[in-house]
Amino acid sequence: MIIMAYYKSRGLRGSFLEEMINFTNDKYRAGGLALVQKIPTPIKPIEIDDNRHITLAYFEKKSTVDYIGVVQGIPVCFDAKEVSGETFALSNVHEHQFEFMSEYEKMGGVSFLIIYFKEKSQCFYLRFERLKYFMERAKNGGRKSIRYDEFDKKWMISEYNGVTIHYLEMLNNDLVIRDNE
Repeated sequence: MIIMAYYKSRGLRGSFLEEMINFTNDKYRAGGLALVQKIPTPIKPIEIDDNRHITLAYFEKKSTVDYIGVVQGIPVCFDAKEVSGETFALSNVHEHQFEFMSEYEKMGGVSFLIIYFKEKSQCFYLRFERLKYFMERAKNGGRKSIRYDEFDKKWMISEYNGVTIHYLEMLNNDLVIRDNE
């Protein structure tokens, strides 16, 4: 998969990945495979210029995850993260996000992360159980990040049929593992 990202500012970090996932979700919806939507982060505008553009705002409350929806009757939620370099800092998963994902799992939903390594142009599906392992490791004094080489290549998201971030294949693999546990 060849993906080029041009966004540099912190405010737009992750925008390229989110655009690709939004495109994917549109394709899934059109094909009747899934209905997954981006959850906007609630903001409170403070200043608006003459062109009605927001020039200053603050977050009203903490957001949960980037995406929530249903895939053929299965509730899913996930967050999309872009990574520069060879490590994914666990601090990018905020405690309230992790708690939400944990509660979602307890309610029978499926939670996961989509992590994109920009320099390698590779995207991974990180199962919630695996995220939980890394979070526990950090909590117990271990690494506070996940090295690129700790991502199992079998969870690499590949392009399929014009869909760049085809995560449904990895979701299916996740569900098979869950059924066998």
